[in-house]
Amino acid sequence: AFSVFLITYGTAALLSFGLGVLDISWIAANFVPLTTASIILSSLLAVVVYICSFQQGALLAHGGNSGIMVYDFWMGRELNPRVCGVDVKEFCELYPGMIGWGLLNLAFAYQQYVKLGYVTNSMLLVNAFELWYVADGLYNEKSILTTMDITTDGFGFMLSFGDLCWVPFTFSTQARYLADWPKQLSTLSFLGVLLVKALGYYMFRGANGQKDTFRRDPKHPSVRHLKTMPTQRGTKLIISGWWGAARHINYLGDWIMGLAWCLPCGVRGLMSIVPYFYCIYFASLLIHRERRDEAMCRVKYGKDWDKYCKLVPWRIIPYVY
Repeated sequence: AFSVFLITYGTAALLSFGLGVLDISWIAANFVPLTTASIILSSLLAVVVYICSFQQGALLAHGGNSGIMVYDFWMGRELNPRVCGVDVKEFCELYPGMIGWGLLNLAFAYQQYVKLGYVTNSMLLVNAFELWYVADGLYNEKSILTTMDITTDGFGFMLSFGDLCWVPFTFSTQARYLADWPKQLSTLSFLGVLLVKALGYYMFRGANGQKDTFRRDPKHPSVRHLKTMPTQRGTKLIISGWWGAARHINYLGDWIMGLAWCLPCGVRGLMSIVPYFYCIYFASLLIHRERRDEAMCRVKYGKDWDKYCKLVPWRIIPYVY
């Protein structure tokens, strides 16, 4: 995934900003038609995978096999639908949505460049932050294999629409806003936003990396010092390090990074709310996801989960929530 991203994004950047032979602001100018096409495509894909999930031998997702058609269509009946050996869910999770998001941001930056003759430092921050998030996710592709989306959720309309439409066309809102309302940040504001981003990334990558390493090799030098709690399932729950601070500490880091993506839009952006939609929406999403995770873990671990919650009492924000 990472190599595909480098080739695609690098080529677009070179031909537009580098050589000036490709006007990628066309993407920004046709944002609404492209969004509409994406909605249609994701809906059709959801219909196809739903129909194919009734084939004999299909591995069904527990949460999408209720027998209620509308619910199952939304959640996804089949866990990992495949086409010619390609995992459709993992492909959509990484390739079109994440790479498309990066390209949309680049297009809005180029649109600003065409209008102003330069790119503002706020636009550079938004592009750099979100590009780093995309590149980091694609580079650490193996980490996605242990996430709930891959291991538990089926592939239905929720993920199809989310991957192909919601992620690229909603998460690029800040770049779209700055293309129309350019803002040059002061040096102090610029450094402040950088600091917020660095804090969020440190928490997010540190927590996820610690969990992923522990799952793969509990005796690895970087995680063997961690305190754990044994469960009746035979597995262990981490009760120190990042995961001793809060049961979903990675969500806090993820949200702080999202806030940093919105801050370059400034106070005027806050007053209009639109460019800050992401961090508001993301907070509600993470709280809902945390509640869903908790319910599943309580079923999975039983009384052990209650013991774990006493040892690690905070859900997302230590000493707050």
